[in-house]
Amino acid sequence: MRVVNPQKPGRHTILVVDDDPPLREVVRYALTREGFHVLEAADGAAALELFEARAPDLLVLDVSMPELDGFSLCRTLRARSDVPILFLSSRADELDRVLGLELGGDDYVTKPFSTRELVTRVKVILRRPRSKPQPDAPAPSPEAPPLERGPLRLSPEAHRVWARDQEVSLTATEFRLLEVLMRRPSRVFTREELSARAYPDARHVSGRTLDSHIRRIRGKLRAVDVDAIETVHGVGYRLREDPGDGPTPR
Repeated sequence: MRVVNPQKPGRHTILVVDDDPPLREVVRYALTREGFHVLEAADGAAALELFEARAPDLLVLDVSMPELDGFSLCRTLRARSDVPILFLSSRADELDRVLGLELGGDDYVTKPFSTRELVTRVKVILRRPRSKPQPDAPAPSPEAPPLERGPLRLSPEAHRVWARDQEVSLTATEFRLLEVLMRRPSRVFTREELSARAYPDARHVSGRTLDSHIRRIRGKLRAVDVDAIETVHGVGYRLREDPGDGPTPR
């Protein structure tokens, strides 16, 4: 992590989180030139530590990072703060943008980008009034409701999955794949679409690798008599309409 320039009274502090040092340098230069105070972190875990210590006014947050990706960091922050978040990502698919905004992001900018546009978007976000709870209003729930489909329950906040009330241990990639399918249970996803959401760099992921992850998810769920993922031959995968029917004979 890196702190650039001592902070002056009245200046907004921006935390730039990206694992690409040259990109962070470009964003840092553009923001400091406009009078912002800039903090930098190379991954989500370091960003969370810096957020707790320095309480920035806004995050410019990459999606694909080691340790803790941008979507996961956004979920964690939204459980405790309404700090503005601007996603900065090479993942330009509509579903990624929608997911980023649904998780609580204020804006989503795709790479490559114009630094002038980025700075303008940061200024616009900072001008927006942040909602404040009314004195007599109940405190908001710190955790979003889990996704549920038949006997399947997935908690994005806790990063946990249950099938027939038994917890199922999934890797981070397996969890992201299942989460994508559960968010749009009636949709068929191609292998390319699933790869773009489950891996930091889908260009280096073969269909065979993704099929292996799907096979492992199926095996773990079938161990508790849940058959959740359906193959649509020639297209891809989708969540079964009734994941509680038990394993389908092969």
